[in-house]
Amino acid sequence: MAKAIALYSGGLDSTLAILTVLRQGIDVTAITFLTHFGCDISDRSSCSKDPFSAAGKFGFKVKLCHLADKFIAIVKNPAHGHGKNMNPCIDCRILMLKEAKELRAMTGADFIITGEVIGQRPMSQMRNTLAMIDKKAGVSGMVLRPLSARLLEPTNPESNGIIDRERLHAFHGRSRKQQMALAKEYGLTDYPMPAGGCLLTEPNYAYRLRELLDYNSEPSLKDLHLLRAGRHFRVSPSCKIIVGRDEKDNEKIMSFAEEGDFLLNVKDFGSPATLVTGKDAKDFVNIAATICARYSDARNLPAVAVDVRLRGEEFIITATPAAEDLLEKIRIQRPEKKKAALRA
Repeated sequence: MAKAIALYSGGLDSTLAILTVLRQGIDVTAITFLTHFGCDISDRSSCSKDPFSAAGKFGFKVKLCHLADKFIAIVKNPAHGHGKNMNPCIDCRILMLKEAKELRAMTGADFIITGEVIGQRPMSQMRNTLAMIDKKAGVSGMVLRPLSARLLEPTNPESNGIIDRERLHAFHGRSRKQQMALAKEYGLTDYPMPAGGCLLTEPNYAYRLRELLDYNSEPSLKDLHLLRAGRHFRVSPSCKIIVGRDEKDNEKIMSFAEEGDFLLNVKDFGSPATLVTGKDAKDFVNIAATICARYSDARNLPAVAVDVRLRGEEFIITATPAAEDLLEKIRIQRPEKKKAALRA
């Protein structure tokens, strides 16, 4: 039996690409790539799709592969540039195809599958761009794109008779109507609506990441994870204050506190978890206390008791809730959002 490796996000297009090939009697192993900038598959509420649900229903295998530092390197310096925000879409695709090529060699698979559709994404899914990506990844002729295959040159598995080209598709453009009709035909009912999935395409996250890299070219995993949570304030080149917005933020902020970090909350009132992290964190605990007070339920009081913890020790600071002009001065936020907030 012929075998294929599929790039699999769990979304509609990649699932349909796999099902199209499965219908031709091909054994498919799907590979889901994880990065620090995608959803956390351990938290089902943060992801659009469980990558294993369709696999169990339709009979294909899924392997997980974390790109880790390889991906961080291309985010910082992509050879083919960023998209609208911090997304290195072309370099990302090249990296994934290189990884799939290695798995193909290890497993003896005949070709690689992707769910790309011609014209769906202007940066990375145009004919010339796809050909360039394949060449850079060293997989020219190996990559079958079942949803748009009949609009592209025949690939090796088509030319070699492994795949019947006439049973492939000619989808193009951004509309998902053809895919939704095909999903109905295949009996695929559980799939997410189109969404980015990658945090690097999200303007606010991308702005925070760019700001972080301006001050720290080698951020830790903790730094990257914290970008997802709370309000962020830059108080020095090496120190930030992060304030939770809700209970989920608070839990995440507290879970990432390390030795040398200060954790604050207002005593006896509803309060955000507030983290002071960085080399000179101790110099900014008083400022953090005023910010913590400002976002607590005691924000209208003239003086607030703020509990401060460090390495198991605990002490109290009496603070006046921070004024808005201080918050605007140090808040890490896109300029257009700051202007809109000031107008409001």
